[in-house]
Amino acid sequence: MANKRFKRQEYARYKKLGIKWRRPRGKTSKMRRYEAGKPAMPAIGYRTPKSTRYLHPSGFKDVLVKNMKELEALDPVSEAARISASIGKRKKDEMLQKAYELGIKVLNK
Repeated sequence: MANKRFKRQEYARYKKLGIKWRRPRGKTSKMRRYEAGKPAMPAIGYRTPKSTRYLHPSGFKDVLVKNMKELEALDPVSEAARISASIGKRKKDEMLQKAYELGIKVLNK
């Protein structure tokens, strides 16, 4: 489920602003007053459902794995491994092989 991307007030007018969200605080700001035709502002109603919150787009729970023992402890049905960046190439290859044998999805092959 893709989240709504909220745009900064007057992001199209000045390139230097970028699109990263900042709350409009101006006294006469049309966006702050929720006037029609202006970009939407973040509100609690846009929150994702609890069932899909904190999940990887593939639907698995993202788990950082630092060694072989942690990899073997994963549940292949609901969890996917993300191998730590501090793991070297040789160990990473071994972990990928073990994950394939156990049927565990690896998010950063």
